[in-house]
Parts: sequence; C-alpha cells; structure tokens
Amino acid sequence: SRYQVEDESSHLDEMPLMMSEEGFENDESDYHTLPRARISQRRRGLEWFICGGWKFLCTSCSDWLINICRRKKDLKARTVWLGCPEKCEEKYPKNAIKNQKYNIFTFIPGVLYEQFKFFLNLYFLVVSCSQFVPALKIGYLYTYWAPLGFVLTVTVVREAVDEFRRYKRDKEMNSQLYSKLTVRGKVQVKSSDIQVGDLIIVEKNQRIPSDMVFLRTSEKTGSCFIRTDQLDGETDWKLKVAVSCTQRLPALGDLFSINAYVYAQKPQLDIHSFEGTFTREDSDPAVHESLSIENTLWASTVVASGTVIGVVIYTGKETRNVMNTSNPKNKVGLLDLELNQLTKALFLALVALSVVMVTLQGFVGPWYRNLFRFLLLFSYIIPISLRVNLDMGKAAYGWMIMKDDNIPGTVVRTSTIPEELGRLVYLLTDKTGTLTQNEMIFKRLHLGTVSYGTDTMDEIQSHIINSYSQVHSQNSGNSTSSTPSRKPQSSAPKVRKSVSSRIHEAVKAIALCHNVTPVYESRTGVSGETEYAEVDQDFSDENRTYQASSPDEVALVQWTESVGLTLVNRDLTSMQLKTPGGHILTYYILQIFPFTSESKRMGIIVRDESSGEITFYMKGADVAMSTIVQYNDWLEEECGNMAREGLRTLVVAKKSLTEEQYQDFESRYNQAKLSIHDRNLKVAAVVESLEREMELLCLTGVEDQLQADVRPTLEMLRNAGIKIWMLTGDKLETATCIAKSSHLVSRNQDIHIFRPVATRGEAHLELNAFRRKHDCALVISGDSLEVCLKYYEHEFVELACQCPAVVCCRCSPTQKAHIVKLLQHHTGKRTCAIGDGGNDVSMIQAADCGIGIEGKEGKQASLAADFSITQFKHIGRLLMVHGRNSYKRSAALGQFVMHRGLIISTMQAVFSSVFYFASVPLYQGFLMVGYATIYTMFPVFSLVLDQDVKPEMALLYPELYKDLTK
Repeated sequence: SRYQVEDESSHLDEMPLMMSEEGFENDESDYHTLPRARISQRRRGLEWFICGGWKFLCTSCSDWLINICRRKKDLKARTVWLGCPEKCEEKYPKNAIKNQKYNIFTFIPGVLYEQFKFFLNLYFLVVSCSQFVPALKIGYLYTYWAPLGFVLTVTVVREAVDEFRRYKRDKEMNSQLYSKLTVRGKVQVKSSDIQVGDLIIVEKNQRIPSDMVFLRTSEKTGSCFIRTDQLDGETDWKLKVAVSCTQRLPALGDLFSINAYVYAQKPQLDIHSFEGTFTREDSDPAVHESLSIENTLWASTVVASGTVIGVVIYTGKETRNVMNTSNPKNKVGLLDLELNQLTKALFLALVALSVVMVTLQGFVGPWYRNLFRFLLLFSYIIPISLRVNLDMGKAAYGWMIMKDDNIPGTVVRTSTIPEELGRLVYLLTDKTGTLTQNEMIFKRLHLGTVSYGTDTMDEIQSHIINSYSQVHSQNSGNSTSSTPSRKPQSSAPKVRKSVSSRIHEAVKAIALCHNVTPVYESRTGVSGETEYAEVDQDFSDENRTYQASSPDEVALVQWTESVGLTLVNRDLTSMQLKTPGGHILTYYILQIFPFTSESKRMGIIVRDESSGEITFYMKGADVAMSTIVQYNDWLEEECGNMAREGLRTLVVAKKSLTEEQYQDFESRYNQAKLSIHDRNLKVAAVVESLEREMELLCLTGVEDQLQADVRPTLEMLRNAGIKIWMLTGDKLETATCIAKSSHLVSRNQDIHIFRPVATRGEAHLELNAFRRKHDCALVISGDSLEVCLKYYEHEFVELACQCPAVVCCRCSPTQKAHIVKLLQHHTGKRTCAIGDGGNDVSMIQAADCGIGIEGKEGKQASLAADFSITQFKHIGRLLMVHGRNSYKRSAALGQFVMHRGLIISTMQAVFSSVFYFASVPLYQGFLMVGYATIYTMFPVFSLVLDQDVKPEMALLYPELYKDLTK
C-alpha cells in the first residue's frame, strides 16, 4: 500500500491509500521509501494499521452496499418468451411473499434494540449490569434482573408469537399450488417457485400469484372479470381482455407451437397503467399487438369468472402489489412520549437525591462508589413495570372497543395508541362514502331549454315509449334506431329538434356511453357468473346486477332502465339495449376511451347494427367538456345551479363520424398504441383530434345520500371541542352544499369562499380579506391552497385554525396528507383522519390516529387505518366513551405506578438518613421484586376498569371530552 506523508500534521483521513491484490505481503518494501526523519516507525505502523485497515474495511463495505443498492434500483424492461423461463437474460426475484420483520439471526438483536431504545428500559439494563460489580452489589442479583427479565420475556414472547404467525401466513401463501403449462402438459407448482416466462393457469376464485399478461380464457367472449379489492380497495369487478392472437388459437397446447414474446416495461408503482407489446414472429407477416392495463392480471387480485392463462412478467418484489406496500410509520402515542420525558425527569430527581445523600454524608471515603450505590437503592423511583402495566392496559382497551355491542364490527388494528382517541383536536374527514353513502341516485336531466327532475321522470318515460314505438311501427322492427339516429347528422346547429327527439338522443347516449357490464346469476346459484351463452334468451330483470368502476355510471344505467331503455348484454365487441317494446338493439363497440383522473372524461365509438352509422359519444366533468362541446350559453350556469343543490354533474355529448373519418382515426390510434415511448401522450393527442365541436346533448345530475346520523354526530364532535376539516376531490359548489346539509357548518355561521388565486399578490389580498372575517367557515380549492402554502404557509394555517370548520375541495390524496402534516407541525395538536377509499390511505397513515370505514369503495382504507369502523356515526362513541376512558385510565395508571415507586424510595431515603446515610438496602431480595410486580399488580391494574361517568352521560355531555385536551 503506497502513500506519502508530507508532514507530521497530516490527518490520517486525508492519506490516499491503494491496496494491492497481494494485500499485506507487499507493504514492507514500501515502508523503506518513507523518510524516517518525518515519522517514526511505530507511529507509521500504527497509522497504517488504523488508516489503511479502516479505509479498506469502509471501502469494501461501501462498495458492497452500493452494489446491493444498485442491484435494487436497476429495474429493467424485459422481453419474456412464452413458456420459456430459461430464455430470460436477467435473474429476476423469487416469487415468494415475505412479511416477516426478522430472520433467525436478527430476531433477538432486533427485539432488544426496539426495547432498549426507550430510556426507561436502557436505564434498568445499566442498573442490572452494575450488580455484577462486587463493590456495587446490593442484595441479590434477581432483585434487579427479575423485573427486567420479566419485561423482556413478555416482549420477546409476544414478538415471537406475532413473527411465527406472519411466518405461517407467508408459508401458507407461498405453498399454494397452481397449474403450470409445459410442453408435456400441466404440472403442479408452488406459488414461490413460479418464474418469469411461466404459463400459469388460474381457476375461478383463485388468487393470481404474480403479475401476468392475460393470454387466454375459457370464456367465449375472450374476457374475464377480476376482483381487485385487495390491491386497490375497490369492490367493483374489473373487466380484463385476453391478447386476441393467443385467444384465437384452437387449443391450449398451441401456445407452445407458436414463437412469440411479450415486451414489458420496467416494473413501476402505478397499478392503473401498463405499456407493452405482444409479438408473434412465426407468422407472415409478424403479428404486433399493443398491450395496456386491460391485458394485465396483477398479483393478489382474484379471478371472478372463468379460467385464465397468463404469462408471468413480474415476480416477488417487482410485482405491483409488493412495490405499493409501504411500511407505515410506527405510531407512538403522545402519552408514551410524555411518560418518556417524565422518566427522564424522575432520573434527574434520582441523581439529585443521591448527590444530597452523599453530600450530607460528607464525601467520606470512596464517595463516588457510595453515590452509585445510592443511585441503585433509589432506582425504584423509575418504575420498570410502568410500560408492562400500560401495554396490558392498552390491550384491555382494545378488547373493550371490539366487544362493544353499540359499535359492532369495530376493529383495533394498532393497539399502541388507544389513548390518542381521547385527546384529538382536529378531525379531517373525506366526503364521498364517509359523510355520504356513495350511493348515487339520478336526480336531474337538463337539455338546455327544459329540465326534468324526479317528479317529472314519467314524462321522459312516455317520450321514450312513443319514440321507439313510432320507430318500430315505421320500420317493422328491423331498423330500430335508424330514424332517431339519423336526425343528429344534420350539422346545421340552427335546425331546432323536437323535445322528444332530443330526449331520445340524450337517453340513448347515456345508455351507451359507459363501462358498465350487466351480470346475471348462474343457474347453479353461484352469484356473479355471467351467462353469455344464454343471454339472448334470458333477459330477466330480477337476475341482473350491474358491474362498473364508478357508482355514478351504475346510477345512470339504472336510470335509463327505469325510463325504458335497458342494457341487457355487453361483451368486448358489442352491447345490446332492450327498448320499451321488448326489441333488442345491437351496437358494435369500435373503440373505448376509459375515464382517467387527468382527462376527467370517458368516450366510446359505436356502430349501429341496423343503420351502420358510427357515433362518438363522450361524457365527463364540466371543466373538461366545456371546451370540447359547441358554443352554448347555458352549460356553465346550469352546472353551478346543480352543484348548489348538492348534485354531481356530468356533461354528455356526441359526434357523428363518416366511415372515412373513422378509418383515418383508427389507423392513427393503432399506430400510437404500438409506440413504446410516450405512448400515453401520443394516444391522448390522437383522441383529442376527435374531441372538437361535439354536439352537447344534455347535463345530468346525480345525488349522493348522506350517511345515517351524520348531523347529530358532527354536532356532538363540535361540542366536544373538535374542529372538523372536510377534504374532498369534489367541486367547490357540491362540497359547500354537503357541508351545509350535513351541518358541518352550523346554520348561524357564515361561509367565506376563498376566491381562486394564482399569484403571490392575489393570495396576499385574499388572505387580508379573509382576516377581516370572524367566526366563519372557510371553503378553499386545492389549487388556491397550494398557492397560499407556497408563499404564506404560516399565516394561512394560523387563520384557518381559527375557523370553526374548513372545507378543502378538489384535493388530491397527496394534498390531503400534506394538510394533516401541516396541522401537526404548526399546532402541535393531535389529528385524526377518517376516510373510506384508497385515496384516503395517505391521509390516514399521516395522521396521529387514522380511522377507516369499510365502505362501497372497499377495504383499503380500513386495512391501512389504526381503527376500523363500519359507519361514520360510530366515531362519536369511539371518541367520547372509549377514547376518553382510555386516556383518563392510562394517565391515572401512569401516575399511580410512579407514586408507588416514590413511596418505597422515600422509605429508603428516611432509613438511610437515620442510619448515618449508609448505602444499605432497607428491604432485601424478593420483597422488592414482588412489590414492583406481583403484590401490587391487581390493585393498580384495576384502574384500567375505572369509570367516572356512564357512557350515556359521556355521549349526552360531549363537553366532558373538551377538558381532556387541556
């Protein structure tokens, strides 16, 4: 190892060092090249040893870590040959599920670290270890080791049980058997042994073991339904489509007779997007198909219909499910933090008392040894059993919450923070599905000149019946929709259509422009299996249910059914509508453009079977559609009116296409879908070329019903001194209306609507205007909130915290979590977040206390939360009764245990002072151990069952809760 030292002041860490491969053997010759005058041999050898050895170790370790990190980060796109795992160029992770925290080597060190990072336990470890020093030994070893050993044993056993349960769950999942398709036929393979490139067969109601591209299905339609509630929290079924090239193959074994591969993008977090291509090389010409999210089967979803065959593209840590599984932060309650601080204060008191005793003794003899002995004698001031008592108390509170018959279905998922429920100041709530039921009811249809409400729906029904009866009578039932569908082809906007034909067009558009699939119960009684084969003969209404990704869409299709136009069947290429007269209209689906949060609209291109006409229908939010539809003078005003009524609005439009226009669009669209880079942007650009000068058909309004007992629950929380903030993705008018109707904002309060701001100056003026208002609720949009927080974060939060209620609309999930963190940072108060959907998870995990509701949107929020409830009204009892009791009991328990330790220490201090300040224990052996644990356990622990007022009184007078926040 060659290095040079310029002078004696050179720092060791500045010396460059390069080790040869021979290592230590080559260094002797180099030593003699150093000037002996500058550095002695001893120092040189020492410096070399420290500097060289340490640097070599660090360099090796850092290189090793860098390699590991680099190996983790280098996620690559891949080419996967069908049924040929051996052709994979890279080595991909094993398809094993691992949820364990520790392995056999890290278990004991890991558990001990988690325990001794708390000051309380670390102090007792030091005290116990001191008993091995003869000069410091007081009494028997078990006097100190027994309580510490008890605490550690309880903890280790509890962790071991939890870890063993996790291991068993993992083993059960990894041992699930699947059918793997090989050249020799089907073989059974464990889930953990599945590799990239394997062809896996998944039966109905079976979990999908890894991320796959969907190749074939037993369903004749070439599609299947999957349940995704364990992935994205949504309870609706998703329609997935098999690759058409492999679906058309005559037999299953033909998958091995073709030479084909899938190109898949590198593994990503986004579960709602996928870009890839399918290529078959042995055909002439080669077949290229673009792959999107509808061709994928993600791990942890469940097949709901038919049997599917897929090729594995991602395994183990690279699956979407695992990549989206983040370890939530370990939430520590404020009570635990306060007790940790109190423990440190008691330690200072202990040191002070020991110093006083040694001082009064006169610092005679080896006083420092006496000082340490006094520290040991008075160590019971710091109660080691406090944490055990509190942990057992927390477990008891959790058991009481789950056994409360008044809030059935409540689950405690985080048992360490029940006291947090008793000291909340801010409650941040979602709107849809939390305050409202997420059950949509169609309320209004507006055609520009005429509006229909719930009381005039029968008029629409009569118009539809007359319209279709005329068509059938004129065309003898053969060209059912030729007459009405030809009318809109007139491009002259001045031609005034009759109200009847406009209603006909609007209802037909609503019945066709959606992603809803009717599902019929099978004759075997298994719910949810679609009978595609028999659907032409059996359209019985009582058997039919609708599956869609949004309750809004289901509400619209159910409404068209109520006025006479019923969706009876849908597959990948067509859908069928039943008219009031019982005739079936068939429409071929040419293209479908699904709804995304960015575009805020969805579209569909259909061809009428009878007339051959091609029509492009589109529906979406007014913000997105206002620039797409032809000029009109009523849309903006009516959207505002409906929003003030609390309705969610959708604008519906159409455009007739010629055959040439459609063919031109299709070629450009398919070309964009095959591109590997910026596919989404290219596809969006092609679709936008169609979205011009569309004919505005109608404006629809659906209403979300309020949850049961929302008003009295919010009133109770407000009286308890809890400030409620509503964070929603809905538009401003709808959010304001729900805030009023739910009594989030009381009737005698004003509402200040924060005007849209985009610059620092505008934000400054609007904040000044808001500052002059007193005792009024604030309503602000997400965009304006971003601007205010960018320039005037402190001022805005200070003003908003003075409001009795705050409504933030158009909020993204990340904004919701950001608002929670802002309140925690600026106020230091305890926050609680409550929601029911996947978009609320980040907010729930960021809050001091997260509550999830099992709702229409699935279980994702309730699984991520600390407490899971079934209805919003249960939050009243959870906080006012259980939260209040948990906090009061734990506080009393903590004080009592400390008091118990002070009693024995005071007696020891009196005893020592009477006997000339001798550091001799008053009580010996097991009496001290027993006093701190067994003898006083049950009287102290009875505080866990203490109750100052009956639950009914706590609910009747929520003001009792307000006292706790002091």
